[in-house]
Amino acid sequence: MQDIADAVGVSQSTVSRVLAGAAMPVPISPATRQQVLDMARQMHYRPNPLARGLRGAGTMLLGVIVREITDPFFAGAIDAISVEASRHGYNVVLGHAHGRTDEAIALRAVLETRHCDAILLVGDTSDQPRLLEDLHEANVTVVGMWQGSAALPGISTVNVDNRLGIRRLIDHLVGLGHRSFGFVGGSFSFAGGRPLGDIRERKLAFLESLTEHGIEVPPEYCRDANNNFAGGAREFEALMALPNPPTAVLASTDVLAIGALRAAHRLGLSVPGDVSVVGFDDLPVAEHTTPSLTTVRHPISEMAAVAVRAAITDVSGESSPIVECLEPTLIVRESSGPAPSPRRGPPIATPAAGEVVPA
Repeated sequence: MQDIADAVGVSQSTVSRVLAGAAMPVPISPATRQQVLDMARQMHYRPNPLARGLRGAGTMLLGVIVREITDPFFAGAIDAISVEASRHGYNVVLGHAHGRTDEAIALRAVLETRHCDAILLVGDTSDQPRLLEDLHEANVTVVGMWQGSAALPGISTVNVDNRLGIRRLIDHLVGLGHRSFGFVGGSFSFAGGRPLGDIRERKLAFLESLTEHGIEVPPEYCRDANNNFAGGAREFEALMALPNPPTAVLASTDVLAIGALRAAHRLGLSVPGDVSVVGFDDLPVAEHTTPSLTTVRHPISEMAAVAVRAAITDVSGESSPIVECLEPTLIVRESSGPAPSPRRGPPIATPAAGEVVPA
């Protein structure tokens, strides 16, 4: 700013007020104001967000702590958050918690009040009470995304309706005549193999939906796997090795479902001729697998808009927390088809491949 002031021939305080759009105690001519702005552009001036934070002004930075950055679903979520933040004039500072409590606490120290106006937690952090407690006590707005429907104390959350998405998948498969089901749920090795948040909800919804259809699922037909392609393949093979393998396998994420598709090919099984495979998330690659994957799509852009708006509308953290649960969409593609065994009941009308069904 001093360089700009010297070049234009005004005081540094005048430059500061012009760039900040602040009122001047002594009116400044439009020509001088334009000179300051033109010289700032010529010198590639950019405000320092950390310096703004030290002065008590907003930094226009949003901190994003991601539970599992290697999950391709969260990569898309981060992109949507960044686009939405940019629409409001904010930049994003990314932190990777890697699911470890000590790392998440260290990140909190970096992404706290003086550096970020608000923090978004992306992915379930319910097993990290210390992180949540520290964030709650810090003078910074926190919004959780994809935490599962359970409300976090004092923290706004934006989630997808997992139960509705799973129910739509089950109705679709039952309508195709399926009466024998397997489930592959994703968990994370750093959480001791315990399914978290969204995954836990999807498993419960799977069992509840089939109970409503009068279909019982033996325990061995529900498998837990690390949330990666290899985990999905391994547990799909275990299901196919059962004396009476299921005719439909529902994977709690597209990553697991894609692993299952690979395993089916390796086993010489036709999908959906021998077994139907469906997922949840609608990753960009889901449309391009062979066969293309029937799945459930998150309203990612809408969720990002709600979360960013909640984060920036009250950077003081004094507003009452919100809990939003948005509806997903069933996407029917080629990986789901009629049950290979004789149907035990009349099929229900079901969408054709490629049809988008609002949930």
